[in-house]
Amino acid sequence: MNIPFLDNWRKQPTATPTGSWADPEGVAQLLSECELLRARAQRAGVVLSDTPRSLEALDQLLPGWRDDPEELPWLANDVGLFLGTVIVRTVPGAAWAPGPGGRPVVVTASGREVDVVATAEEWADTGAPGLSQAYAEAAES
Repeated sequence: MNIPFLDNWRKQPTATPTGSWADPEGVAQLLSECELLRARAQRAGVVLSDTPRSLEALDQLLPGWRDDPEELPWLANDVGLFLGTVIVRTVPGAAWAPGPGGRPVVVTASGREVDVVATAEEWADTGAPGLSQAYAEAAES
């Protein structure tokens, strides 16, 4: 997704072997906002607590966003950033890193790159793989 104000941020050099940007906490804070997702979840009665339980709750929501093709890519992006946020905050050694084209990915302690936005796009389109399943796979690596 092309978000112009992030262009300079994406071009920052890597600072550690895990690929984190120069300010990993700042990156994590920026990527954790997910305002559209949080608003839609709250409207559905789900409070997102940045934990695996929140991913399970999202997996149970009815996919009403599929009815709005204009909102779908934005929501999928937010879901991916939220999935990444949960992984980074709860899986030891996981960190945000720039992926192909500057798109944020999560790198696990083992070095596995997880394209959380691509995972969320697939989830938003088809419902699979489940977000909690994607989390479990990342946590294992």
